[in-house]
Amino acid sequence: MGCNWVVDVTVVGSGPNGLAAAVICARAGLSVQVFEAQPTLGGGARTLPDPEFGGVTHDVCSAVHPLALASPFLAAFDLPARGVTLQVPPVSYANPLPGMPTAVGYHDLDRTCAELLDGDSWRRLLGPLVDRDGGVVNFLLGDKRSIPRDPIAAAFIARNMLEQGTPLWGRLSGADARALFTGVAAHAINRMPSFVTTGAGLMLATLAHTVGWPIPVGGSQAIPDALIADLRAHGGIISAGQQITEPPGGVVLFDTAPTALLAIYRDRIPAKYAKALRRYRFGPGVAKVDFVLSDEIPWKDSRAADAPTLHMGGGRDQMAHAEKEIAAGRHADWPMVLASLPHLADSSRIDAHGRRPLWTYAHVPHGSTLDQAETVTSVFERFAPGFRDIVVGVRSVPASRLSEHNANLVGGDIGVGGNSLLHALAGPTPRFNPWATPIPKVYLCSSATPPGGGVHGMAGLYAARTVLRREFGIKRLPPLSP
Repeated sequence: MGCNWVVDVTVVGSGPNGLAAAVICARAGLSVQVFEAQPTLGGGARTLPDPEFGGVTHDVCSAVHPLALASPFLAAFDLPARGVTLQVPPVSYANPLPGMPTAVGYHDLDRTCAELLDGDSWRRLLGPLVDRDGGVVNFLLGDKRSIPRDPIAAAFIARNMLEQGTPLWGRLSGADARALFTGVAAHAINRMPSFVTTGAGLMLATLAHTVGWPIPVGGSQAIPDALIADLRAHGGIISAGQQITEPPGGVVLFDTAPTALLAIYRDRIPAKYAKALRRYRFGPGVAKVDFVLSDEIPWKDSRAADAPTLHMGGGRDQMAHAEKEIAAGRHADWPMVLASLPHLADSSRIDAHGRRPLWTYAHVPHGSTLDQAETVTSVFERFAPGFRDIVVGVRSVPASRLSEHNANLVGGDIGVGGNSLLHALAGPTPRFNPWATPIPKVYLCSSATPPGGGVHGMAGLYAARTVLRREFGIKRLPPLSP
């Protein structure tokens, strides 16, 4: 559909970045309309009830939010002051290991180091970054065009990226520590070692020991709901179940895959840019498998039992091999599996009959049509024999069908094509301002633009900043506090 009336700013897509851009524009005094094609709002931060057990809810895409307290945008927006409860568990994440004790990343850095085979090596890697965590976040979530606010933090990051992002990554000692860091780095789906995975790993592992890895009470939906409430309070309008197929009037921000512009603007797109969009490539995908469990997981190693987030890819070599396989278009026999048990931090996620959700992703080749439910179940059985006996429901979506739930996830790519060093720096196509396009009054604000994936709202902030300056002559961002 097209828009029947013109507002100052139209935002297409109601994910966290689109909502961030909408909130900023509305607070700047502009009229704002948001359109969402799905029947529910929130994009990658939605939470929906299980189709059979209505008291159990599943997070559609993201479940754990290390950036909810650390992102400069969300920190200024102040989710806790808006009634969003973010529970920070004492265990940030854990990595079960074959034939070894589970490696555990605690919120407490000292405890993490004390339990690793070579805790001093872990401290050398992350200790300086933990001490300068604000500089770490501002550098890695920055616009990649400004001078770092904390050059010392930037220097530490550069050193560690050269180490952990190259074959020198063996300098991190201890099989448990190596697996622990590799599991975190695998959140950015790419070959390992690489600068992209290392940058993500350094930021997420640092946050694990500072703000922690919080879980929103009630599910991820609490975050977009807070943004939506603020948008409406400032006069913004938001409509679900309405797909944009014609160019809206006025200024438009797209929280979508860049390729969505091809179907909407068609011959209005400059030929060179259209060619670049047609050549845009998406990366490997994920298959989503949500479980409903009747009880706690029967872990061999009880150290895994307190971890709301689990990296189930085995040791470093196994994880690196699996990521190499999917990048080459092959399914790994043992894929990288990420899992979350939000009820460990939020008991409201357990229904009256004791049922609770288990959220998982399995990394797969782009566009994979294979159902990964049995594969993920087998991975859990490696470390928790009897896991099958507590499964009362399985909701499996292959990578090829994830776009039915969120059109941005082409082929199952949750990074919207942004998980590469080039896109992380330059955006979808090489441009000094990657949030702008050569189509007049059209901008991008999705995770295909810097600083990339994650629920942080920063791509929306940078796109809104560009729009306010270029289109409306507003040079200062409005305050975001409640």
